[in-house]
Amino acid sequence: MFYVWLGVIILLSLIEVLTINLTTIWFVMSALVSLVLSFFTDSVFIQFLVFVILGVILLAVTKPLLVKKVMPKKTKTNLDRVIGMKGIVTEKITKTKPGEVKVDGKNWTAISDQTIPEGHVVVIEKMEGVKLFVSKENEE
Repeated sequence: MFYVWLGVIILLSLIEVLTINLTTIWFVMSALVSLVLSFFTDSVFIQFLVFVILGVILLAVTKPLLVKKVMPKKTKTNLDRVIGMKGIVTEKITKTKPGEVKVDGKNWTAISDQTIPEGHVVVIEKMEGVKLFVSKENEE
């Protein structure tokens, strides 16, 4: 069984190198344990059971932690970081005419499906191009 587990380790290692999705690496580790276990027991059932159970446990426990550490965090750009922020209407917004909103110290063209007079606080719902879609603060 030594050569079988060695083959499994090599095959899974190649798959991991080709796919780079941190799935088969955990089964490579469990195959290593099964390879060592093959020196102590001739039971293929026990070796395979250890391989599967340990691989699944390693995958379930460590992959989310490693992905969180390895994968780059998505940082909001200057544009999309204003979504969810509050702003002040500096130019009246109507259903048919865009107005202007000051958010984070910058003036933006703003659109709304309601009339919002100058001076009201609004919440930025979304952004398309350089226009903000806003709603009155009390309607959250």
